[in-house]
Amino acid sequence: MVLDNRYGAFIDPELTVESLGSGILDGLTFAVKDVFAVAGHSSSAGNPDWLHSHHPSTEHAVAVHRLLLSGATLRGAAHTDELMYSLGGENHHFGTPINPRAVGRIPGGSSSGSAVAVASGSVDFALGTDTGGSIRVPSSYCGVYGFRPTHGAVDFQGVIPLSPAFDTIGWMSDRLDVLQKVGEVLLVAGSTSVKTAKKIESSIEETVGKSMENTDENNLEMSRKESLETILEKRIEKSTEEILEIGPENKVKKKIEDKIKMGTLFVATDCWALVNLENAAILSEGLRCLRSGADHLMEIEIALEGLKVWMDVFRELQGNEIWETHGVWIENKKPVFGPDIAARFSWAASLAEEDHSVAKCKQKEISNQMRLLLGEDNCLVIPTVPGPAPLRGGDLRQLEENRSGAMMLSCIAGLAGLPQVTIPMLSTSGLPLGLSVIAGHGQDLRLLSWANEVWQQS
Repeated sequence: MVLDNRYGAFIDPELTVESLGSGILDGLTFAVKDVFAVAGHSSSAGNPDWLHSHHPSTEHAVAVHRLLLSGATLRGAAHTDELMYSLGGENHHFGTPINPRAVGRIPGGSSSGSAVAVASGSVDFALGTDTGGSIRVPSSYCGVYGFRPTHGAVDFQGVIPLSPAFDTIGWMSDRLDVLQKVGEVLLVAGSTSVKTAKKIESSIEETVGKSMENTDENNLEMSRKESLETILEKRIEKSTEEILEIGPENKVKKKIEDKIKMGTLFVATDCWALVNLENAAILSEGLRCLRSGADHLMEIEIALEGLKVWMDVFRELQGNEIWETHGVWIENKKPVFGPDIAARFSWAASLAEEDHSVAKCKQKEISNQMRLLLGEDNCLVIPTVPGPAPLRGGDLRQLEENRSGAMMLSCIAGLAGLPQVTIPMLSTSGLPLGLSVIAGHGQDLRLLSWANEVWQQS
């Protein structure tokens, strides 16, 4: 069966692999971003030179195999941006998939084809990858549900990497219950259990403490103001005191009839400031729906130094690792890239000889801060991206502005390795918007189950 490819979602619409077993995904179909190994298929990674310089895969990627064993059937390899290094979805070589829910606007990348495959109804769900937002951004632009897991929670074997320290396997669907079912297949078998996540968290906290002790710049900063962790602890303590003043007779219980409850929904005011008032009002309606599934709600500014600082840290560390991952191949094969991707790889190459210790220390500090804030049962609610999908055909300057705006929001989960679900909403003009919830480290299944429960009842 050849898929209907009228929206240009697929680079190979004829690729088909029947299910290998039976399970909770029986009867469902899925597409894969063209970076996943499928036995007998050659992945392009969005670039013809990559396609021609690599052999077909001899076996399925681990994630693909698990889905097939659980009853799902693979239908089609979906387009991706060149070597996954973009958030736009416009491919210089293979063209740009059409956004079915915002015609004339970009689909978002780099999992562009996966998002379009779902939004067009071609498949029930699609696999993609998310390093800097490549599941969350196209999900928001195309108006579908998307999930980026805790870093390391899903086995990455058999997937073309971009930046291993940030790479994750994510998935999209038009149904939250399907998003959750896929998570139950991939996350239960994933490489990071909640117990392991806690060990990682403890290790990171210890490393952060040592790093901060050994960094003169951080010591100087600490002498000028309270540490961000202390500020967070005071805010959480204040919130707890306010709750206790209400009295036990009015307190909302953690669970009602065995339903999942979140503790505190933190609303990141600095993130919401990136959205215009009209779209913020729409997303606030979604926030009110989510509020019913939590004990408390609290506003907080998460990046006291500014979200741009966080984004710059992410871009530096990601860019340096991207060159470490693909630099040798690029220098040897001299592939032809589209103008924006070529400029990005050129910049990444310039990072090779630089000292990244300050950025690494800052990342650990941010990760520690976010994990402390969210713990096991708190969430952060933010817009997925600043607004609807931009129009197609923008110049390089406009492309970078769009990318920077999106990355200031997407870098949060990326830097801390946290799970994030994006929920579709519609602007007053009918264009897709995205509302995101970020949960604590290793709380993937809890987040998916909670989102499915709360949102479906709203």
